[in-house]
Amino acid sequence: MTRIALTIVVPLLVPSVLYLLWVCATGRWAMGAGLTALPWPWLLVSGVILTALTLIVVSVHYGNSPQGAYVPPRIEGDRVVPGHVVPPTKP
Repeated sequence: MTRIALTIVVPLLVPSVLYLLWVCATGRWAMGAGLTALPWPWLLVSGVILTALTLIVVSVHYGNSPQGAYVPPRIEGDRVVPGHVVPPTKP
């Protein structure tokens, strides 16, 4: 649950939260027409882009190493042995 929140929900909401903080800090909130005056399409697009970048960075930098040989799942006797990656042997 924490991983989903950190990689999807937080990046999706960060642009909106930062914009709302900026609007409140500059005093433009009192002059605006409330939530209807917010640039929702821009906030949504920037949140989606930030989420996509976060998912790309997480998958590239924190994914499993591509080194080794994949052994697919198999049945041995009456039990299933799950698939796994065997690390390469060092010469």
